[in-house]
Amino acid sequence: MAPVKSDTSEKGDYPWWLVALLVIAVALAAVIAANDIFAQVFTVVLKGLGVTVFVTLVGFVLATILGLAIALMALSEHVALRQIARFYTEVIRGVPILVLLFYIAFVGAPALVVTANFFAQPLISAGWMEPFVVRDVSLMWRAIIALMIGYSAFIAEVFRAGIQSVDKGQVEAAKALGLSRYQRFRLVVFPQAIRVILPPLGNDFVAMVKDSSLVSVLGVADITQMGKIYASGSFRFFETYSIVAYVYLILTIGLSLALRALEQRLRRAEAR
Repeated sequence: MAPVKSDTSEKGDYPWWLVALLVIAVALAAVIAANDIFAQVFTVVLKGLGVTVFVTLVGFVLATILGLAIALMALSEHVALRQIARFYTEVIRGVPILVLLFYIAFVGAPALVVTANFFAQPLISAGWMEPFVVRDVSLMWRAIIALMIGYSAFIAEVFRAGIQSVDKGQVEAAKALGLSRYQRFRLVVFPQAIRVILPPLGNDFVAMVKDSSLVSVLGVADITQMGKIYASGSFRFFETYSIVAYVYLILTIGLSLALRALEQRLRRAEAR
């Protein structure tokens, strides 16, 4: 029997959407280069790029580590750990990122400072250290912690689904060979699960790039905040937010294409 072709190959689904986006991107780049106002806005907005990248990368790495820990708890043999993991994921996924951001920034951070001062009270009383104050926790790190917590619940579900997709027979075979639980996870389960985990994990990363714009509500000088500052002073709202959208589109579409290429490469490697 001849192999069945995909719908894409049958229809000749050429990525005209990408061609259109490239044409628009080049046209906007030409406008930015030729127009002094757009060029000035672009220069100002670009100053927040480093903060956006830093917040996204650090927040995502921490969310991935925490999400993996929550996923392993959800798959634990101990019912208490499973219930704690389920409680955490259901609660965190039910709270909007913006609300979580405000809660961590204005409730969680002060509570953390009070707790730290409580445990450090002997050292503070002895004069060996100064008491912590809320301003010691920067707004940027409050935002990173909020993104970490918010996305860890979604990433935990991605890890859980990926790990559960591995054939149980292979796990039993590894157990029969005398491999420890850690060895079974490292050598058998995770290498197979990562192929299922990577695509949705990449989607979460792209989503965090967009949601990192929410940190501007705390005054963190990211791309969105730099645009807000410029627009409020110049009243150039059209030019400013057009450039902000342009920069975010370049970031997110570029990442999406890179992740799609990685996914296709993994599929080809698996087919071999």
